[in-house]
Amino acid sequence: MTKYAFFIGCTIPYRVPFIETSLRKTMPDFNVELVDLPFACCPDPGGVQAFDSVAWHTLAARNICLAEEQNLDILTACSGCFETLKMVNTHLISDPDLKDKVNEHLKEVDKEFKGSIKVDHFAEFMYTDVGIDKIAARVEKPLTGIKIASHNGCHFLKPPEIMQVDNPEVPVKLDHLIEALGAESVPYLNKLACCGAGTRTTDMDTGLKIAHEKIVGAEMAQADALVTVCPTCFVSYDTGQRLMAKSFERTNLPVFFYMELLGLSMGYDFSAGYKMHSIKVQSFLDKVS
Repeated sequence: MTKYAFFIGCTIPYRVPFIETSLRKTMPDFNVELVDLPFACCPDPGGVQAFDSVAWHTLAARNICLAEEQNLDILTACSGCFETLKMVNTHLISDPDLKDKVNEHLKEVDKEFKGSIKVDHFAEFMYTDVGIDKIAARVEKPLTGIKIASHNGCHFLKPPEIMQVDNPEVPVKLDHLIEALGAESVPYLNKLACCGAGTRTTDMDTGLKIAHEKIVGAEMAQADALVTVCPTCFVSYDTGQRLMAKSFERTNLPVFFYMELLGLSMGYDFSAGYKMHSIKVQSFLDKVS
């Protein structure tokens, strides 16, 4: 078993705990042991960084230090956490002055950032380290005949010079991960658009409109479900469809986190988690069966 420090973040345990279940169930099948450490908030890659960059770097560096002390690379299931931790790790390694400034603050909690580990997102790990062939070999219930609309999200891909996960203008890795399960990843209108989550904090209607247009585009492409690798995007499309119905044409497209779909194709029973979805998924499960 290869051990990784599991950075779960805030959104998953508080809003979508079934995503955690999907990872803890499936990752051991790919020779991965998820190690829990006393991590704090990443913190948020948008708001906190905008108010105080040094504080943002310091708080993130403290998390990285915990993994460094155990000599473990970090594996995260949250795209926002991934962006924060990878950006900070990259910044501090490449900027000695910033690193010294942050380490001065870290002395207060007996920590020192060294830059000795890497930060990885589970989707990139599955694509690069596990590989499409090994994923396909674990599939017991191929999703044959199923059409999926893929959604990468913003934090997973950008800024590209640091994230270095996929081409942000033409991302294909998530499509390949979906196709490894036997499903078809379909092109659809506004495929690269944001889920609107950031906009909703200041303009709910605009944020919901952005997400609604994305869902409508997926439905027009006759997708059976939308699949994402970001918990915040999941909430935007799943819970968001209930909010959209108050102002826009009602939609009813099932939404899945990728590891839920992977677990389903591997024969795992995630029915308890499915009950927590806002948009019911039984029609999708019936089609898969």
